[in-house]
Amino acid sequence: MEQHYKLFRVRELADNDEDFIATLAEAFLEEVPEDAERLKKAVAAKDYHEAYQAAHKMKPTIDLFELGVLDILIEVQDWGKFEKRDLDISSQLEIVLSAVENAVAELKSDFNL
Repeated sequence: MEQHYKLFRVRELADNDEDFIATLAEAFLEEVPEDAERLKKAVAAKDYHEAYQAAHKMKPTIDLFELGVLDILIEVQDWGKFEKRDLDISSQLEIVLSAVENAVAELKSDFNL
């Protein structure tokens, strides 16, 4: 439990209300994988605006669950925001996607979802 994510800030936000913590975990599982897929497609298509929007939407949740890739996600976001056409962002994207996949699998297991 909590290898690929941390619940410290979630618990603090939820005031240790286990039902609310589970609800936040469910929200993570509903939103983040969808946004990650959107981000992946946007980067592949070099759709800078879409990549920026997807990464920007993911930031608060990635930060709240402390996946450890916030700085890298911001690099991907900035790639889109500033249309850094000369930069290959694929390695940073893979780090973010891998962190999301690991957290999703662990959250599903930990919360029996």
